[in-house]
Amino acid sequence: MSGEESRSGDDRFTHKASPASRFDQYDLLVDPETNDRAVQMKIFSWKRPHMRALHCAWISFFLAFTVWFCVSPLLSEIRHDLDLSTKEVWTSSICSDVTTIITRFLVGSLCDKYGARIPMGVVLMLSAIPAACTGLVNSALGLSFQRLFLGIAGSSFVMAQYWPTCMFVNETAGTVNGLVGGWGNLGGAFTQVLMGTLLFPFFRDYVYDGDSEMSWRTICIIPAFFAFVWGLIVLFISDDAPQGYYSEMRRRGTMDIIYMTKSLQSGTMDSNVWILYVQYACCFGVELIMNNAAVLYFVDEFAQTTEQAAALASTFGWMNLFARLLGGWLSDHFNLKAGMRGRLWLQAICLVGEASLIIVFAYTRSLVGAVVTMCAFSIFTQCAEGAIYGVVPYVNPKYTGTIAGIVGGGGNLGGVVFGFGFRSLSYTAAFLMMGSLVLVSSFLTFFIRIPGHRSMLGGKDSAEIIGARERYLRNMKPKEVDSGTNASSIGNEMNDRNVGEA
Repeated sequence: MSGEESRSGDDRFTHKASPASRFDQYDLLVDPETNDRAVQMKIFSWKRPHMRALHCAWISFFLAFTVWFCVSPLLSEIRHDLDLSTKEVWTSSICSDVTTIITRFLVGSLCDKYGARIPMGVVLMLSAIPAACTGLVNSALGLSFQRLFLGIAGSSFVMAQYWPTCMFVNETAGTVNGLVGGWGNLGGAFTQVLMGTLLFPFFRDYVYDGDSEMSWRTICIIPAFFAFVWGLIVLFISDDAPQGYYSEMRRRGTMDIIYMTKSLQSGTMDSNVWILYVQYACCFGVELIMNNAAVLYFVDEFAQTTEQAAALASTFGWMNLFARLLGGWLSDHFNLKAGMRGRLWLQAICLVGEASLIIVFAYTRSLVGAVVTMCAFSIFTQCAEGAIYGVVPYVNPKYTGTIAGIVGGGGNLGGVVFGFGFRSLSYTAAFLMMGSLVLVSSFLTFFIRIPGHRSMLGGKDSAEIIGARERYLRNMKPKEVDSGTNASSIGNEMNDRNVGEA
């Protein structure tokens, strides 16, 4: 008898696929009661459907982020060559965020209906077009229009969060969403280095004989090409859900038909969604501002060159290598200890830490101190993002795509609001404004009330919620899990001594 067969009744996790699945067997342990969602990760695995989807999600978001911000490291050069004012440059950044707010609302409902795979591929291919057209910009209006359409790339975040939520159980939501969001957001750091520190000086000095304008007009074609090609590839190599494609599942009658109007209505009528919307505006909105402002800030305040400023600015984004994942992992950890209350307290603490360090950064006048403080508030910012998306899948599981889209749009609203501040105020005043708003948003966590779950200060978990959590903990005991990584405790290898025994 195998280790899986030795577990009793329906209270077991297994590698065997449900009868409705297009697969016979899974590489990961799955929970049959949640439509074969995985309860563990094998981070170095590329096998379908679970790990293939997870890796496709973060790679796609990484490339979309690279395309989305490919212009940002070059803004000081574009400002000089086109004789633009700082206000005109910030207007273009705001245009990019406005588009993303709208498209995130729309693609969330599309994910509920069609899955993440097709919208992700389409968004990557569409956003590659305005990126490749950067060289055609000749005025402030042209730059704003180009970045308006480039903002389509930002909607990829919704698919990047919805996809792993479909593939992994809620108990691991913070970890898998944090990993995908964090590694995808690394595209913001990567594009600073790629465009500002590597490609721009290389093309200027070795291809165009010192012509900096020809350099920035050309190099955006490179990330656009890779994004377009990957967008095409991802349509054919991945799955929508553990049991296969949504279209096949609907034909087999194993999936409910989702109506976009109903999903939008359900998402917009929930007060929890709008609290998370505001709070995500105060963390991801901060990250967007830093992606747009950091190079200009180091050029204007510390007299750095474009190449130097891009390298320094990239350190903010490089914190995504671990910080968002850390926030998600901690959210899952505290959920197993204290339920939703644990997730909410972590979320509030991260926002307070972020706000405090932004205010410190506003008054930091040394270059080294500014970089160190920026990295510190970057860690809290991205931990807050990971913690928030540890909560999102619980708000209304049936319409997770729509809710992920609405909350994600909040991040871009933050980018717009803070962008107007940076457009009109001094750097110090703008950072103080941003830090103060983040601090206020942290107190909204007290008002989050998710049915069946404890809030920060009161209530109790329902019997169903407690039972699901206890079932997960019981099944994930180290002796009962085969070789692999528990997604709620990434990095801990847990060996099943029973699997394969006679």
